[in-house]
This record gives sequence, structure tokens and C-alpha cells, in this order.
Amino acid sequence: MSSRQREMTRRQLLAGAGLAAGAISLGRPEWLRASPLSAPTAPVSISRCKSYDEDLAAVLKPMFDQIGGISGLVKGKTVAIKLNLTGGGRGFRPYPPGDTFWVNGKLTAAVCHLIKQAGAKRIRLLESNTIGLKLEDKMLDGGWDVRLLTNAVPDLEFENTNNLGEGKRYSRMKVGSAHPCIYPAFDLNHSYEDCDVFVSLGKMKHHEECGITLSMKNMFGITPCSIYGDDAGVDEPNEAVRRGRADVLHFGRRQPSRSAPQEVDFSSDRYEGHRVPRIVTDLVSARPVDLAIVDGIQSCVGGEGPWVRGSKALPPGEPGLLVVGRNPVCTDAVSAALMGYNPRAEAGKPPFKVWKDPKAVRGDYQREHGELPQYGDNTILLGEAAGIGTADLSRIDVRGVPIKDAVYDFESRRTPWPPEAN
Repeated sequence: MSSRQREMTRRQLLAGAGLAAGAISLGRPEWLRASPLSAPTAPVSISRCKSYDEDLAAVLKPMFDQIGGISGLVKGKTVAIKLNLTGGGRGFRPYPPGDTFWVNGKLTAAVCHLIKQAGAKRIRLLESNTIGLKLEDKMLDGGWDVRLLTNAVPDLEFENTNNLGEGKRYSRMKVGSAHPCIYPAFDLNHSYEDCDVFVSLGKMKHHEECGITLSMKNMFGITPCSIYGDDAGVDEPNEAVRRGRADVLHFGRRQPSRSAPQEVDFSSDRYEGHRVPRIVTDLVSARPVDLAIVDGIQSCVGGEGPWVRGSKALPPGEPGLLVVGRNPVCTDAVSAALMGYNPRAEAGKPPFKVWKDPKAVRGDYQREHGELPQYGDNTILLGEAAGIGTADLSRIDVRGVPIKDAVYDFESRRTPWPPEAN
């Protein structure tokens, strides 16, 4: 197979790149312009929590009760929990990754304990990881005490979902929205289908392409690099994949392995600030989230991890928040408000005004246009438009600490953007 066959055609690429000037509020179809009043809503609970050394189960239990309890959701069921362990084990010194840009191991243990206590039959922790490296090894590299997890749930399962893992086949999960944004369906590790209840345990932080990352953006990592990675197989998955998802998902320079569903429109926008939020929306529609938990006990600003220029850790106890809900769009809307942002903000407005270094070439879009747009589309609004949940705070029953009493101004803590970004 030639490299030309492996890549998208230049004509397809340029057709898509020509559309990239429009953000979510520009030139969007009627179904996306509307803010559907019929979008589902569900209660969201907020709690203050200043340290990972607190009794986290004691903090979480009343929060679960405030959203209707979890016993009816998990009793006798297989529960899968998607963690956010993005990037490598290096962190913002002197803090371990689980304090600042990963979800925390102690919090994960508390979540597992409460789910098991509520009657879950099986619990499986999921995250994409380097092929050949066990998920437990990645946790250890990042400073987690894995014994806390196995003490909380002795029969706890772990799976690296970056390829087939322990499965014999991939699960094809169709996008439930009537209008898929980028892909009509995804081929995923079997664990995302072989569960009765799916939990997204995400981190409250900024994000380089999407502005912010919460429970919805956490779903980007469920895509196996064996199919959606830069060195994915052309016709079939590459089970020995080693690279990330930039070419396929971020920039659309090539398609996934032909064994998986291809894009719905090869002429669509190739800009990653357009593509990534829409792929996230498709993923949440294809693999619905039954319980969303956002770790904001400690965090970082300026980006999703230390590899992002200008990113930095917040000190212990900041923002000092936990958020839980049954609907990921509602949960993320409340979380965005707690970060000091309008969850209905348009692209180009904080936090969806992003900064992309013009000196760092980011794929064929920049090579053709000479500059990068400085926006990321609003994933929360895209989720509402897809009918997943409402982004309207007036329609969300917020329980626990009121939003107004718990706001932490993320924008003011951000390192000033470089002058060329203004």
C-alpha cells in the first residue's frame, strides 16, 4: 500500500481546509443553531473538597445521594470507569500527575469503593496506554498507590483500551445523534460495550484545543490508536501501534483503518479546534455516559498537561471542588460555570479562545493557510445540539454548594498569553 493511498487526497484536504474560518456560530446548519428545549436535564451536585487526603468516600456519598443515588444504577451490574490519565508520567514538579492533570488515585479508589458498596458485580478501570504496558504500570509510573484500588475492590479489573486488549474483536458503536458530526460510528475496545454502566471520571482543567476538558472531553481517549492512531493499519488495525491520534482525529490527514467507519464528509473542516470537539460529541453520543464525575480538587491552567506551552499547576486545594451528575452535558455546563466561564459561550470567547503557537507547524492546515485560527468550538453546546443534555443552567437542578458560592476564576490564574496571541 503506497503512502499516497494511506493519506487523504490533497483535493479532499484542501476542500476541508477552506471551511476552517467558520466557528460554531458561523455558517452552522439549522439543527446546530437551535438550542433545543427538549435536550435532557439531570441534577448535578457540587461539593467543596480541599485535599486528596480527606475522607473522599464521605464527601462523594452524599453527592451521589443528591443526584438520586447510584444503587439503582449499578446494583448487580458491570461498571466501566474511563479515567483521564493523559500524557506520560512526568508532571508539574513537585506534584504528581494525579494531583494536577490526571484524575487522582485516591479519588478513583473512593469512587470504586462506593460503586462496589452500592452492589456492582464487576468494576473495570479503562484508559488508553502504550501498547504492551499494563494500565497498572502507568498508574505506578505516575505515582499512584495501586494497592488503594485493589484494597477498595479486591477483584478490580484493569484494561488498556488502546487496542484489542483482552478482547477478541472490536465493538462497533453507532453515533446516536441524527446528525453525526465527523464519524457515523466508532470501533472501540470491547470494554466500552461489555458493561452495563459507563462512568467518565474526568479532570477540571484547561485544554489546548478545546478550551476546557471535563467529563465529555475525557471520552476522546476511548478511541484505540490501533485504528485511529498516526500509525494505525491501513486496511486493518495495527495491534502494535506506537503513535498518537494527530493525523486521523486532530487534523484528518488520513482516515482510520478501512475496517472501521470512515468520515461522513471528506470535505469537512480540517482545523483541530473544529474537529476535536465534534469527535468528542460523536463519541459521547455513541458511548453514552451514565455517571459523570469531575475532579477539581487540584488542577492546572493554560493547558491539559505540562507539555502545553504556558501551562502551570495550581497549588494544593485549588479549585477545591468535586462535581457529579448523571448527564455529562449538564455536569460539564455546571463545571464550566464553576471555572468562571459561561457554558454557552461562543467559539472565540473564553474559554474557547485558545492560543496556538504560530511558530509550531500543526499539520497541513497551517501549511496551506499560513496561520491558525485561535478558537476551539464549544463541546458543551455541541452536546446540547446533539440532544445529549442541556447547557442551560436555568434548566439544571444544582444541588449541594450553590454555583455562586463555589466559583474559582480559572482565567485569572492563566499565564498571560504571548503578545502575538492578542
